[in-house]
Amino acid sequence: GTRDGRGLSMFIYDKRDGGVTVRHIEHKLGIHGSPTCELVYKNAKAELCGSTRLGLIKYVMALMNGARLGIAAQSVGVSQAAYDEALKYARERKQFDTEIVKFPAVYDMIARIKAKLDAGRSILYQTARYVDIYKALEDIQRERKLTAEERQELKKYSRLADAFTPLAKGMNSEYANQNTYDAIQVHGGSGFIMEYKCQRLYRDARIFSIYEGTTQLQVVAAIRYISNGTYLSIIKEMLEKDVADELKPLKARVVEMVKLYEQALEYVKEAQDQDMHDFLARRLYNMTCEIIMSLLILEDATRSAELFAKSANVYVRMAQANVFGEHAYITNFVKEDLPSFRAE
Repeated sequence: GTRDGRGLSMFIYDKRDGGVTVRHIEHKLGIHGSPTCELVYKNAKAELCGSTRLGLIKYVMALMNGARLGIAAQSVGVSQAAYDEALKYARERKQFDTEIVKFPAVYDMIARIKAKLDAGRSILYQTARYVDIYKALEDIQRERKLTAEERQELKKYSRLADAFTPLAKGMNSEYANQNTYDAIQVHGGSGFIMEYKCQRLYRDARIFSIYEGTTQLQVVAAIRYISNGTYLSIIKEMLEKDVADELKPLKARVVEMVKLYEQALEYVKEAQDQDMHDFLARRLYNMTCEIIMSLLILEDATRSAELFAKSANVYVRMAQANVFGEHAYITNFVKEDLPSFRAE
């Protein structure tokens, strides 16, 4: 009875019943260790899985959220490999008897890779914590009735997991692309040679921001939590946590970022224009992610300065520059600008 995907049901097929063939194995840019193929269904018998009309809006979305967290983890792993390769090469490669890691242009790139890696891992672990808690409560619910307090916790952490998953997947997949790109740049011409590992990492990373929901779809998943103030509430709650004394100047930078974020969000809301809202959604998403990730990396640096203080210093400054830019773009945008951006 619907005209879109919300009315779809899920069906399950047993390959022993026949009727499905593999057309061919795809030749892909990367992830060659994972074969991808096209399936052709001809009179293939299938059975309804679950209830009708819940195939996309409930079952597929539940599968997708789990897969998206997996891609976030995959992205962090490849970013780690990119950092390892870049740092190793920069320490070994010399120009005029000086290791290139000592050149500002090079160590700036490597420091940014490390900062994005550490901040990306922070939001991955935070999301995984939320998922672990609500999944554990779901397991308990199968054995006995939950208490009122447990039901509230289940609802809370399920919502947090749903809100954080598009942030973790979207940002880490984009960072993996940026980090593998920079790893090749550190290698110079050698990075373009197939015998070096960084070229494979670069090719593999490209799919991360596409499969299991593109970055654009992560923005769509996150924008309701941006618009209704959920993320802003989370950010303000995180700001109440104390940080180490030496990190307080960085936290002050985040406070300034939050003020700009609120202004940008209010500006878009006041416009009351859906097209403008959709057009600026990616920039609001970027601001949201970078503020939350700044606060998470500050938490990590407070717990373990020797591991994360340098990354916190680099990431927060980098995020502040980006948030300032996004704020300027959004608050200077007017409805009349939209037609000039539309493709004819």
